[in-house]
Amino acid sequence: MSRDENGWAATWTASPQMPGAGFEPNWSEAGFADQTVRQTVRLSIGGDALRIRLSNRYGTTPLRVAGLSVALPVGMGGAGVKPETVHAVTVGGDSGFVIPAGGDVSTDGVALGTEAFDAVTVTMYLAEPSGPATCHAQALATSHRASGDRRADDDGATFTETSGSWYFLSGIHVADEREGATDYDHGLDHDHDHDHDIDIDHGIVVLGDSLTDGTGGTPDTDQRFTNLLARRLAAAGRPRAVLNQGIGGNRVTIDSAWLGERAPVRLGLDVLPQPGVGTVVILAGINDIGISELAGDSPFPVLKPYTEVTAEEVITGYRDMIRRAHAAGLRAVGATLLPIRGSAYSTPRSEAERETINAWIRESREYDAVIDLARAMGDTLDPAHDSGDHLHLSDAGYRAMAAAVDLSLL
Repeated sequence: MSRDENGWAATWTASPQMPGAGFEPNWSEAGFADQTVRQTVRLSIGGDALRIRLSNRYGTTPLRVAGLSVALPVGMGGAGVKPETVHAVTVGGDSGFVIPAGGDVSTDGVALGTEAFDAVTVTMYLAEPSGPATCHAQALATSHRASGDRRADDDGATFTETSGSWYFLSGIHVADEREGATDYDHGLDHDHDHDHDIDIDHGIVVLGDSLTDGTGGTPDTDQRFTNLLARRLAAAGRPRAVLNQGIGGNRVTIDSAWLGERAPVRLGLDVLPQPGVGTVVILAGINDIGISELAGDSPFPVLKPYTEVTAEEVITGYRDMIRRAHAAGLRAVGATLLPIRGSAYSTPRSEAERETINAWIRESREYDAVIDLARAMGDTLDPAHDSGDHLHLSDAGYRAMAAAVDLSLL
């Protein structure tokens, strides 16, 4: 899938989720009113211009955005931005705009130059009540909130409230001047020397669950599998976008009010529409067989329903995603399921189902390529790679996971 008709390609994404209490408290159910939200994310490729993608997918009323800006941050985790980099962002030339309930919007382009792995900060003022907010629950990044319109506050001192989720922000796209991004007509800021050798038409989307989302990693350090894979590709002289479409607890066969629609549905929502993408890596299925074993004993009610799922049902979901990815012109790469031994998910039944699924991924030849993370990470997680629950990874574990990828497969 090439860039869109105006030359844009995705450089960062997060999967929208329904408002809800989730694993940790957040602001999504209450929403916002006369408040400013500031959120910082890490790009995977840069460009001469960028635009922002906002989602009101799970809103029940129109979202009225009173103002939006983008800037380069002072650092990760804080609310300060570099004042000379602040740019107002518009939609259709208007500084205030409305996103319909259930809808999404891409902003006009902004002439802010970025390099690969730059962080950017998006600041949104919501003057009127937003209603429950479409969010991404486990951001592994700090979002900030202040009362009133604080878009111009560059030192960040007024942003006294914090959250570990993202709100409304679902994507950032970039374009180069030479590619003719026609959404903007401002003079370009040439603050960076851009690497025009980036394969901007062959970005990679990783569709998955908490192991894609980064659960267990250190917040505000960008040690997710996708961040680290993007850095490996760049270091190998093959820079390209690597997009994260993980949702903690997500499954291949089961829809969940809090943990997202099942992965085949999300393929259509979160993967196929992304501009500049050529490959989807599917790393999902462990929650299908693992949550089946909890039988209601989990401390997280959001994991319901505890539906028993077989390996064959998961494989049917894979086949559907492979078929639809190919129909859209994407390569489909399968990743084997990581070890769960010692975790709450691990029982003789789930271990057998995991082995059946991994054997199919390796041997069926239905994927275009296979990343065998299971063999790379071992039968049981190395203690240095284990976040402590024998299921999710530490920062070192995510580094090992990214290091295990044969880049030639991508």
